[in-house]
Amino acid sequence: MNIKLRLTLMNFMQYFVWGAWLLTIGHYWFDNKLGSATQFTAIFSTMGIASIFMPALTGIIVDRYINAEKLYGIMHTLGALVLFSLPMVKNPNIFFWVMLLNMLFYMPTISLSITVAYSALKKEKIDVVKEYPPIRTWGTVGFIAALWTVSLTKNESSSNQFVIAGIVAIMLGLYAFSLPKCPPLYTKTNKKSFIDNLGLRAFTLFKTRKFAVFFIFSLLLGAALQLTNAFGDVFLGDFKYIPAYKELLTVKYPAIIMSISQVSETLFILAIPFFLRKFGIKYVMLFSMLAWVLRFGLFAFGNPADGLWMIILSCIVYGMAFDFFNISGSLFVETQTTPEIRGSAQGLFMMMVNGFGALFGSFSSGLIIDKFFLLPDHSKNWQGIWLTFAAYALVIACIFPFVFRYKHNAALKHAIEHA
Repeated sequence: MNIKLRLTLMNFMQYFVWGAWLLTIGHYWFDNKLGSATQFTAIFSTMGIASIFMPALTGIIVDRYINAEKLYGIMHTLGALVLFSLPMVKNPNIFFWVMLLNMLFYMPTISLSITVAYSALKKEKIDVVKEYPPIRTWGTVGFIAALWTVSLTKNESSSNQFVIAGIVAIMLGLYAFSLPKCPPLYTKTNKKSFIDNLGLRAFTLFKTRKFAVFFIFSLLLGAALQLTNAFGDVFLGDFKYIPAYKELLTVKYPAIIMSISQVSETLFILAIPFFLRKFGIKYVMLFSMLAWVLRFGLFAFGNPADGLWMIILSCIVYGMAFDFFNISGSLFVETQTTPEIRGSAQGLFMMMVNGFGALFGSFSSGLIIDKFFLLPDHSKNWQGIWLTFAAYALVIACIFPFVFRYKHNAALKHAIEHA
């Protein structure tokens, strides 16, 4: 089988596993009354906890001890076993620890999949920069396919979503052992310190004002991403309790509507080079923050009937909100750091977004919702919730241009021209 096709299949299954439950677990949690919003966001925080240290740890292991494709297969196989066990867990405290175990297995597979793909393409002398992005796009297609599968089979409130994810995870775990070998490349001549392997050297970037500000805002926007992942699908599903809306397709299949966000994400990636050339990275990141304001604000006033256009527009805006900071931010790190710490700096960027940002967003949102936005009948004041999140994003957007002092430079312009 063609190597690009094999890697495409790997990416499709990689993100199918995640998409099968990431946006619909809120339905399962609240419809089955497993616990409070605070307990639910603690469940979501497991992604952040795992992202802080597991990718670095598995990176050390594949650099020194075991083939990347083998560890990749082992992690997915073990993750599948955990996913199969989740339907049996009803205690919210135990659910947290089981989901944490699942995330400890899953989160490092994201970086491992990139390692395996890069290695396989380079062995075939294929241009990674040119050929990998289209391959990775199929990961988003897999995520969308998972959302549609769970929604059309009416499993958004069912534990079957974990079974579906587990089946694909075990398939991917076995498939991984057939992928091209990616052996450890560690030798005494390229020996690095333990600190370097953990990416801790990149923390010296905090001494530079522009990076300190950049990483702080990465954390804050990572929290915004967590808010929409945790509560978007739950918000649409809750319209079923309103008689005027409960029979509408949007309410019956909310995950399909939410999948518009992932479609938008793939399209906005293509627009990034134009916007970077036209406005520069500072304003592109500012556009991302303003897009988050729109994302949450449109949710606040939308509904599945005459306000459906607002919900759809919110999903479209998500592509700009996500891509214009995450992709552009990665490019900023790539062009503004020295080659010796470039990899660890990218790791630090992802740690701030998916690690500490996810933790901050998870814990704070759960506490805020439970304290201020639960109505007497235990339903949620969704308009108040989304307006609060929109205000949060607006404050960030207002502060950012005044504290992030950066001018578009030649290095970044060159990178954009070759993006």
